[in-house]
Amino acid sequence: MLETDRLRLREFTVEDAPFMYALMTSPLYLKNIGDRNIRSIEDAEAFLVSKIVKSYQDNGYGLYAVVLKQSNEVIGMSGFVRREGLPHTDIGFGFLPQFMGKGYAYEASKAVMDYAQNVLALDPILAITNKDNIRSITLLNKLGLEYSNALDWEGEAILLLSTRPQ
Repeated sequence: MLETDRLRLREFTVEDAPFMYALMTSPLYLKNIGDRNIRSIEDAEAFLVSKIVKSYQDNGYGLYAVVLKQSNEVIGMSGFVRREGLPHTDIGFGFLPQFMGKGYAYEASKAVMDYAQNVLALDPILAITNKDNIRSITLLNKLGLEYSNALDWEGEAILLLSTRPQ
């Protein structure tokens, strides 16, 4: 679907459940993004079908599998979520710990931002993040999102960033 120097981005399928399970049960994912009640490969399959694949059908976009060209290994996800409670689409990303700090998140997220602006015509693009997640905030700033305001999201204080901050 999308391609960069080192990565290919494609839609997720149910066959990606082992990756999704590994990602969503990793300590950094749980700390920075939250517990999505994924306790088994079967839970990951159900999440893929009910959330991610459904988003492709309902919205025409979603979160995409980030695949290393060199090894064909799924290393992360990057893309868009249409969340209830937010007025516009937001960008999201998550990577397995062993692939963090190598520039993959920026490379993949830059590709999806270009896709959002040039193909999907999404404007503005939002992002939500934990106020302590400095790595995500730095990446979002690098992608052109700036602080808009603080929100109470499901009982947690989070930051809202936007390509058109208020």
